[in-house]
Amino acid sequence: MSDVADAPKTWAGIRRQLGPGLIISANIVGSGELIVTTKLGADVGFIMLWFIILGCIIKVFVQLELGRYAISKRKTTLEAFNSVPGPKLIVSWLIWLWSIMWVAIFFQLSGMVGGIAQVFGLAGSELSHTVLAILITGSCAILLYIGQYKFIQNFSSIMVASFTVFTIFAVFSLYWTDYGITGAQLSEGLSFHLPDDFVIAFAAFGVIGVGASELITYPYWCLEKGYGRNVGPDDGTEAWIERAKGWIRVMKYDALLSLAIYTGATVAFYLLGAAVLNGRNIEVDNENLMVNLSNLYSTSFGEVGLWIFIVGAFAVMYSTVFIGTASNSRLGTDFFNLLGILNLKTDEQRQKAVRIACIILPALFCIFYLSFSKPVTLIAIGAIAQALMLPIISFAALYFLYFQTHKQLRPRGSWIVFLWISAFAMTSVGAFQLFRAVGNFLE
Repeated sequence: MSDVADAPKTWAGIRRQLGPGLIISANIVGSGELIVTTKLGADVGFIMLWFIILGCIIKVFVQLELGRYAISKRKTTLEAFNSVPGPKLIVSWLIWLWSIMWVAIFFQLSGMVGGIAQVFGLAGSELSHTVLAILITGSCAILLYIGQYKFIQNFSSIMVASFTVFTIFAVFSLYWTDYGITGAQLSEGLSFHLPDDFVIAFAAFGVIGVGASELITYPYWCLEKGYGRNVGPDDGTEAWIERAKGWIRVMKYDALLSLAIYTGATVAFYLLGAAVLNGRNIEVDNENLMVNLSNLYSTSFGEVGLWIFIVGAFAVMYSTVFIGTASNSRLGTDFFNLLGILNLKTDEQRQKAVRIACIILPALFCIFYLSFSKPVTLIAIGAIAQALMLPIISFAALYFLYFQTHKQLRPRGSWIVFLWISAFAMTSVGAFQLFRAVGNFLE
């Protein structure tokens, strides 16, 4: 019990505990915001603005329930999934469903590698995409293997934050161009309309804000931050209850602060896509992905905007690949340990396995991209898989709340109502897309 610690009670103490980067993988703006959300705006205009806002806000309730379970039980997400009732083939049915999404995320991160390669081409690089893909994934693997996570976390947080500020500023700067956003367009975006083709909207719902992948990895970062260790094992005492409540409160501040930032950024990207790309009939496609996206900034800032985009897009996508590799290495290690393929009994053994995974996964991303070479398609595959996983994650969060969370740590009734609304919305979107997919198949 010597390593337990009470949570800070003042805002200054909480701010110091959160540190320079928020727990949410230090990547609160990523491929979902830069590419999938922007493509949705380019494809359908303003009519899905309400859907984007809903997709950002609604998932935070599920996120916090998974974090609450991790902190109080000191278990990873996959260990928690393995406790859900139902059939087991070595591990729970829920883990096998997750594994499909896990593999699909490789496609998404591979698409990011392609996007970064296009950014270098936009900046004037004459290196082939093969060489660039090897350099991108190789540098990511080396940095993670030698443990330079904190530096990249802090650096990418600063770069992404700066890019986000410029993105929001770019939206307001449209007022002095032919693509200024009007009140009528915003009203149209909040009128709850649906487009004829729901595929990209569905993909966006899976990755914007806290995507399905981030929902699953968030508890890992809570544990690595030390929250579970600070709470200590449940000894049935009031002191343990108070410690757990305190660290859950700190986690909630982290999640809500992240929510405010990524919702603002996501809405800004969507509005730029709707106003500039849709207004100019520019598509977000595989061949000219970054060239076309650069119009978001050059329209507002001219030549300077192009270089703002190049630097910012690199920071967003490289940090996505970097942190996605770090997250999925931990998940993969946990998965193979639960299967019995690995036999990791100590934290040192686990850390060694994670470092090896941090080399293997970037190599796979490189191979996937060079094999398909269609970044938008690759990203969409991962996004759709994440969206399909959302109903399952919602079910797990409700199960943990009612059957495994300590009664004294359960949230208030109003919070539970919002959790149910969140779970219902996430399940409805997944069921709607599945229904449409089956209908299209039968036609």
